[in-house]
Amino acid sequence: MFFILSKVLWFLTDPGNLVLILLTIGTVLLWTPWRRGGRRLVLLSTLAFILLAVFPVGAIMLQTLENRIPAPTQLPERVGGVIVLGGMVDQFVSRARGQASMGGAVERLTEFAALARRYPDAKLIFTGGSGNLLNQQDKEADYVEPFLHSLGMDTANVVFESESRNTYENAVLSKRLVSIAPDEPWILVTSAFHMPRALGVFRQAGWPVIPYPVDYGTTGTMELEPTFNLLGGVGNGSVALHEWLGLTFYYLTGRTNTLYPAIDSN
Repeated sequence: MFFILSKVLWFLTDPGNLVLILLTIGTVLLWTPWRRGGRRLVLLSTLAFILLAVFPVGAIMLQTLENRIPAPTQLPERVGGVIVLGGMVDQFVSRARGQASMGGAVERLTEFAALARRYPDAKLIFTGGSGNLLNQQDKEADYVEPFLHSLGMDTANVVFESESRNTYENAVLSKRLVSIAPDEPWILVTSAFHMPRALGVFRQAGWPVIPYPVDYGTTGTMELEPTFNLLGGVGNGSVALHEWLGLTFYYLTGRTNTLYPAIDSN
């Protein structure tokens, strides 16, 4: 139920979808006795698109998330394992084309392969099923192994967890597959904007991890220049808002240990 509810709510609150819905309703109302309300909705939708296109609102929201958990300056000589979260594979295109189709978060896998070479004795997990509400047959994990082979990685010791549908299930379902020693933390690899929520989830699950953020989309410094990029503005705003809502929703339902996890939060 949590998974279904989160997908439905996100469809309605995604900035692009929300503005388009308001614009559509407003346009329809222009041809009814409620045309004054329609004009207001059309104006509001237009202003929202201008805001997202001209001002870096989405980028600032995204940058705040990416800056929350810094990359580690050094790693221990020994770790219990390395776990990488899915979110970089389009399993539906991969099945149709007969080869792994990777998105912008492919750094999760390249760094996973690098860490596997650095820690040859560590346990390794890739966790990612399908986050699609209507299609749970095609799994990300099913298409990752050939790509890791292409990076020269030996996958014989990699555990592929393919049933998780979200970050919470990434942690809970993966934890059932391995034994975890309290004195040997794992390295957690995911995109920088997603790391605060992932860190909170793993801590709440009792899994000691060292956050290893990758896949940065911002420079890390405040940039207020106009962008004039509607597609980029909507994209950044959508990704950032999804994470902020996810952090809030996960905290309210007890899936993270704090509202806005950080390195020094418990």
